[in-house]
Amino acid sequence: MTTTPSPDHESTAAPVEPHRVLVLNSGSSSVKYQLLDARDRSRLASGLVERIGEETSRLVHTPLTGGAEPRERTGKIADHEEALKAAAEELAADGLGLDSPELAAIGHRVVHGGLRFSAPTVVTDEVLKEIERLVPVAPLHNPANITGIRTAQALRPDLPQVAVFDTAFHTTMPEAAARYAIDVETADAHRIRRYGFHGTSHAYVSRKTAELLGKAPEEVNVIVLHLGNGASASAVAGGRCVETSMGLTPLEGLVMGTRSGDIDPAVTFHLKRVAGMSADEIDVLLNKRSGLVGLCGDNDMRVIRRRIDEGDERAALAFDIYIHRLKKYIGAYTAVLGRVDAVAFTAGIGENAAPVREAAIVGLEELGMAVDASLNSVRSSQPRLISPEYARVAVAVVPTDEELEIAEQTFALVSRGGAARPAHSDN
Repeated sequence: MTTTPSPDHESTAAPVEPHRVLVLNSGSSSVKYQLLDARDRSRLASGLVERIGEETSRLVHTPLTGGAEPRERTGKIADHEEALKAAAEELAADGLGLDSPELAAIGHRVVHGGLRFSAPTVVTDEVLKEIERLVPVAPLHNPANITGIRTAQALRPDLPQVAVFDTAFHTTMPEAAARYAIDVETADAHRIRRYGFHGTSHAYVSRKTAELLGKAPEEVNVIVLHLGNGASASAVAGGRCVETSMGLTPLEGLVMGTRSGDIDPAVTFHLKRVAGMSADEIDVLLNKRSGLVGLCGDNDMRVIRRRIDEGDERAALAFDIYIHRLKKYIGAYTAVLGRVDAVAFTAGIGENAAPVREAAIVGLEELGMAVDASLNSVRSSQPRLISPEYARVAVAVVPTDEELEIAEQTFALVSRGGAARPAHSDN
């Protein structure tokens, strides 16, 4: 006689293996987010909450599957907790809620990790204390990153929160590159050294450039030029950063949208003595009223190029200064690396401004670099070479993907079930 098994003996479906990562980039008054599937690197949704704390707060949520249209909310969003809850509601409306068993972790962009954090790290109370300890060297960024982490912890205390640091990729710089030539005791007491930023972008782009050349990262020396409103260069030897243009803060290095980049430090003393400017006023000048906007009043390269075409001399000078600084760094990093296999342009200007790429490389033929005008003029979202076949050094355009890099580093860490060990301790 056949009996029907009771429900207690029926087989149940296999548990869902978590495979999604929510990436959060928390600014002082904004939260950017993306939900990714780590299995195939696909994006499921993205969004931006901006003007947090203002009456004109705005959330734009974009589902990236099923053909749904972006959705927008307006009206005051009081704080980051409310912002993240609103984002969670939008994700839940698409069946992608934060309570899903498919969510493996939340990955957070953290701008400054000092020397201690050279890899993605599962957030603990001790890790948060270390990030807080670095607030004096990242006063605009680390507090917002901490707020985002704490908010996410409150919403999902059971879920791993992973910090991925902008500075981590640059911790491989040798001391000769990382040290400033100032009194050692003073520098060590106040953690004054070159840390570098945009590290997730430089790591991703240098690796993708090697793939484009059909080689392993360990076989390739690359100069990466991350050119956005913020801009930085790096020299990457065999997959390891050996030099980068930003320093203690993101102010050093290339000419940027609103930042001066390299400047004689005595300019600050001069402005204090002669113009009577305070430290805060000089800070605002160099970070928000300099660079392209200080030179010509615009920091949008498309507008600057249009003004140049119309005969605007200030725009032309701003462009020339921008390119001159860029060439200096390409030449310097060629010397640092000794052998260069590729120069890779990335970020908003690097990926889209063909005139910038052409101007930065023209005249560097003796260094083995050249740009093919027809290849350079092609617009594409794919990694591509824009150098002629005869060029000794490949010149590439490699779109960056910092969110994907954060998601992959986060998923790799939680999948192997542990936190990354700090490299060594700051003083």
